[in-house]
Amino acid sequence: MSKKILVVDDDMMNLRMAEFILQQYGYEVVKCESGMDCLNYLKEEKTDLILLDIEMPIMNGIQVLKEIRGNDDIADTPVMFLTASADADTVEDARKLGVVDYINKPFLPDELKSRVEKVFF
Repeated sequence: MSKKILVVDDDMMNLRMAEFILQQYGYEVVKCESGMDCLNYLKEEKTDLILLDIEMPIMNGIQVLKEIRGNDDIADTPVMFLTASADADTVEDARKLGVVDYINKPFLPDELKSRVEKVFF
């Protein structure tokens, strides 16, 4: 069975790019365009990894990560930030909340693949 990856980003191009790359390596990809969509999805479904943008309107990635970590049903789900920028305070907040890695946008396909594989293998 392939691993399921939830990609959360408010930019449709980033979602499509991540989906295209990850599907080439056999991963099942689910996309959400907002933090609220992500949390609603996670109420009904499980995922093996979440790739989460930090800078999103209404609910940013740190807020989403806090909600995930506060929910016993999904608290152990690995979360990796996929972001264009992260200031030192954000990085520290994410570290405290147990983020597994950061991937800077724009990302290269091989980099995304290798970082995701580190979580699974």
